[in-house]
Amino acid sequence: MLVKTFGSAVYGVDAISITIEVNVSNGQGYHIVGLPDNAVKESLQRLEAAIKTNHYDMPRTKIVVNMAPADIKKSGSAFDLPIAVGVLGASEQVEKFERLKDYVIMGELGLDGTVQSIKGALPIAIQARREGFKGLIVPKVNAREAAMVNNLNVYAVEHLNDVVAFLKDENYLQPLIINTREEFFSNQYEFDFDFSDVKGQENIKRALEIAAAGGHNAILIGPPGAGKTMLAKRLPTILPPLSLHEALETTKIHSVAGKLPENASLISKRPFRSPHHSISDAGLIGGGSIPQPGEISLAHNGVLFLDELPEFKRTVLEVMRQPMEERKVTISRAKVALDFPANFMLIASMNPCPCGYYNHPEKECTCPPGAVQKYLNKISGPLLDRIDLHVEVTPVAFSDLSNMNIKAENSANIRERVIKARDIQTERYKNNNGIYANAQIGSKQLREICAIDLVGETLLKKAMERLSLSARAYDRILKVSRTIADLAFSENIKPEHLAEAIHYRSLDREGWAG
Repeated sequence: MLVKTFGSAVYGVDAISITIEVNVSNGQGYHIVGLPDNAVKESLQRLEAAIKTNHYDMPRTKIVVNMAPADIKKSGSAFDLPIAVGVLGASEQVEKFERLKDYVIMGELGLDGTVQSIKGALPIAIQARREGFKGLIVPKVNAREAAMVNNLNVYAVEHLNDVVAFLKDENYLQPLIINTREEFFSNQYEFDFDFSDVKGQENIKRALEIAAAGGHNAILIGPPGAGKTMLAKRLPTILPPLSLHEALETTKIHSVAGKLPENASLISKRPFRSPHHSISDAGLIGGGSIPQPGEISLAHNGVLFLDELPEFKRTVLEVMRQPMEERKVTISRAKVALDFPANFMLIASMNPCPCGYYNHPEKECTCPPGAVQKYLNKISGPLLDRIDLHVEVTPVAFSDLSNMNIKAENSANIRERVIKARDIQTERYKNNNGIYANAQIGSKQLREICAIDLVGETLLKKAMERLSLSARAYDRILKVSRTIADLAFSENIKPEHLAEAIHYRSLDREGWAG
């Protein structure tokens, strides 16, 4: 007898519906066809144990399982449950299996019949709704994630028997209902960190405020213990809150990568990813035989923090150059090419030299001649060209650390100014497709949007000559000064805005490294 069940395969950040045809007929042997990987092929061993453990009969005749479309590779153990239900239906052990046409079923089976978690429940739910299925049956730990999709009944199951009972009696399970909007908006401003925890470093806070307001990439240069990492971790607290569309897009990526915690709902805060410097190219950019998202995609709509930037392998850093410009990454394999979004803010930190104390106000640098320049040369010019703000971080004086009367500004106040600046940019670029912030301005729009008067032009010319700034610094200074003007609610870029922007180009100054 032939029975059809429906599952879903995740490719990139989207899902493709899979029809699972199970035929039980005369003969011998179990066969799975339709480009299954080893995890799918092994499913028959798992489901046989699960079926017998729960007092059903595993047919001793010929079983053929076809997974269509047959030219798409199927991977993972999430097809265990729909195949098991198909076997029970084809062997006529489950009545009313005509209901199967209304539901997408996904889940990994344990040997005792328990249903275990899967990856990509959110894109699977979106695809099920798009194709008009009545409902989705998923493991209980993934149900909240899938239930974020409106107009789709999501049923949480913990055991194979739950699915069988539901197919016999449609009222056995109740669909899970979640108020996505209420949960999303209630958790947007709950942070573990706050800028009010940081004493001193007002100039660094100002630089990060500018970076957040314009979506600029930034690098923090300073000695060990100056607070670079501490400041970077607090950057997400001053970024504008995620919109529902951004949150859904971000959650899909984390769902596909299996990074969502159990019983997770919509991601409500911008992600902050901080990979170790030993990370591989594929770990950062994404990869695998069936490509999976890397750290730059997991940081989509948030912050990618690279601590100790020169310690990363040069090849790893170089693969970021194109995604930083295009805000997406394309992973190509022999049979498939997938796009992953990668719209992130890059915040990097580094010591100024191998010993860490070059330009330190109190401690002497012990590096030999030329070591500082050699250390900086680990970061390529093209990568540095994509970083708008170079911020020097100096140690906080003991008097500031011990002064209990100093009250630092909290993240909420800074975030309010950032949001107002972003609103100005949203209005400015409403007719420019693909541009949402000043950091994304192309060379074509630069002269028009970042126009400066004669006084500003003279100031910028003198600064470039006196500080020996490189040509690449010119565009960056204009973009950053436009953001500074937006924070000041100024329609035009003034000389004081340019002066502050010039201050944030340390690494472009000739002779900075001695």
